[in-house]
Amino acid sequence: MKLHPSTTQQYQTVTGYFAGGVEINAQPFTNSLYMLPETAPRAWPVDSFEALAAEHFEMLAADQPDVVILGTGERQRFVHPRLTNPLTSKHIGVECMDTNAACRTYNILMGEGRKVTLALIFEKTQPASA
Repeated sequence: MKLHPSTTQQYQTVTGYFAGGVEINAQPFTNSLYMLPETAPRAWPVDSFEALAAEHFEMLAADQPDVVILGTGERQRFVHPRLTNPLTSKHIGVECMDTNAACRTYNILMGEGRKVTLALIFEKTQPASA
């Protein structure tokens, strides 16, 4: 799906999403990543939702956002609170939603001038063994 252009061109904006990836400022990405409006996408070493650990959220906390929007894939999944403690202990909100909803929500919050982190998990499937 393509999203409408906005007046936020100097920021990292989700311009589209597709199965297994996202477009940020019209550039496609298919690996897990995180970003803030004024920070280019960075690799996030998360291969699957089940692989999430507290250290992954410590990486997000380092930027001191107001809120983290976590895209959990094709469906909404919730992270155990002990994993998000590096964020919640610093009064950083965490919202889990499916990836498409996360992208739309990030664009809205970014457009409002909020310091929001978008973190997206794109699961890597292992090739079937012969």
